[in-house]
Amino acid sequence: MTKNVLITGTSTGVGFESAILFAQKGYKVYATMRNPSKAEGLRKRIADEKLNVEILELEVTETKSIQSAVNTIIEKDGKIDILINNAGAGFAKTTEQSTEEEIRWVTDVNYLGTVFCTQVVLPFMRKQKSGQIISVTSVGGLVGQPFNELYCGAKFAVEGFMEGLATYVTDAFNIKISCIEPGGIATEFMKSAIAKTAVDGQFATGEYLPIFERYMAGNQKRASESKETVYQTGLEVAEVLLKVAQNENPPLRIRTSKWAEDFCALKTQADPDGSKIVNQIKSSFL
Repeated sequence: MTKNVLITGTSTGVGFESAILFAQKGYKVYATMRNPSKAEGLRKRIADEKLNVEILELEVTETKSIQSAVNTIIEKDGKIDILINNAGAGFAKTTEQSTEEEIRWVTDVNYLGTVFCTQVVLPFMRKQKSGQIISVTSVGGLVGQPFNELYCGAKFAVEGFMEGLATYVTDAFNIKISCIEPGGIATEFMKSAIAKTAVDGQFATGEYLPIFERYMAGNQKRASESKETVYQTGLEVAEVLLKVAQNENPPLRIRTSKWAEDFCALKTQADPDGSKIVNQIKSSFL
């Protein structure tokens, strides 16, 4: 039986590539995005390859929009087998110089969007006693980084949310839980981050500026020296998502590249895939 996959944030990048890849592998894909008018590239690939993909509007920060999209899928197919929480946005700016609106936005789009989408889908998976929820987080969900503390805080929250779910919904309802943790991705993600967070072309001003300049110089040096090892394509990350979706016993956590593994090693070496902590929590509380 064909599995149905709901993917958020599919207009570009990892979401776009995942929608195409999953459809190519025989899944029925519901590709969602905040603004379907930006789906021209996706529509062309669907038509050219005759893919089983339906594009739906879904704004992850609005529960009514999420519920509407999920209801549409349930009315058509009666089930959602896999939810991929992919929608997110970068944000690089000092806490002190961020506005309240910006802080709420980065939290809403990167954390609460995942929570709300999961909340709406969970009842259907629970009733069917099966399902898989995969959230695209980041190495920034494990390791805090300069000028990314608000973004990292939101991704840390996603990691904790998913870990908490994994301690009971998998055994009780056969709902598998996984976090996908990429490092750098060569997609529109960083461009959107720059457009959203820079103020007058800068991420930091005043006393923060010299620190930010050192931070940027280090980033540029690493990128020029090891671009191929640091940055992955959206397709490469999508391929990891597919492997996790096809795994009968998927890990809670998986980094998507050697660079990401090395970057997070101090945080993950005792429990690389998260299984030990989940088992410990289950034995302690359940």
